[in-house]
Amino acid sequence: YFPKPQGASIFYFTVNHLYSYYKLNDLSCRCHCIGDCWICMELMSTSLDKFYKYVYCALDDVIPEEILGKITLATVKALNHLKENLKIIHRDIKPSNILMDRKGNIKLCDFGISGQLVDSIAKTRDAGCRPYMAPERIDPSASRQGYDVRSDVWSLGITLYELATGRFPYPKWNSVFDQLTQVVKGEPPQLSNSEERQFSPKFINFVNLCLTKDESKRPKYKELLKHPFILMYEERFVDVATYVCRILDQIPASPISPMYVD
Repeated sequence: YFPKPQGASIFYFTVNHLYSYYKLNDLSCRCHCIGDCWICMELMSTSLDKFYKYVYCALDDVIPEEILGKITLATVKALNHLKENLKIIHRDIKPSNILMDRKGNIKLCDFGISGQLVDSIAKTRDAGCRPYMAPERIDPSASRQGYDVRSDVWSLGITLYELATGRFPYPKWNSVFDQLTQVVKGEPPQLSNSEERQFSPKFINFVNLCLTKDESKRPKYKELLKHPFILMYEERFVDVATYVCRILDQIPASPISPMYVD
């Protein structure tokens, strides 16, 4: 039973595409409807949101670039799969929607506001987490023709900047007007080296390409998959599992958060 018609529509859209995505990737997903509707999926160890905050704030450490490389590779491949095979755009890319487990698996989650692409274009502008939205999605004067997967590329750039530096690239917004002024009118964030942290030129270039303000010049997934940074980590072995386990083993146990459950 759904109290609102759109609830049923969202649920069936989510189940249909989740099942297709999981089936193609040999992942576990079950749907049960007994009064209420439940989607049962495998339990991951942590979200990147919780993980990076513990690394930077509690441990006063950084996430190694090689780990960021594998996170980037997995996320871009997942987004490209959604677009090419299922014709959908995620629309809510952020650290809390990228998960990791102790085996080193990195997976994308939360398809609740994913949108169907029609001729590679989506039109609903208010779906998603506003701090990670691309300029073309929050600019009221933007073309009403819609937007494409490059809006998720911007969100990925914001996410990678946050994971690489331990902080969100914009100061706190007190209003939608503040966001409009900074994101739409201001210069885009740009990752760079500092006294605290040094990055490879390939990683800096990749992140800053994602944060290209003009969406017509921002790369799509096929271009990103050919980027030297992605190609490097496509070939390189990185022991993500050992790193993730080392960090999780330092986190105090808590019975109420999935982050601490194996």
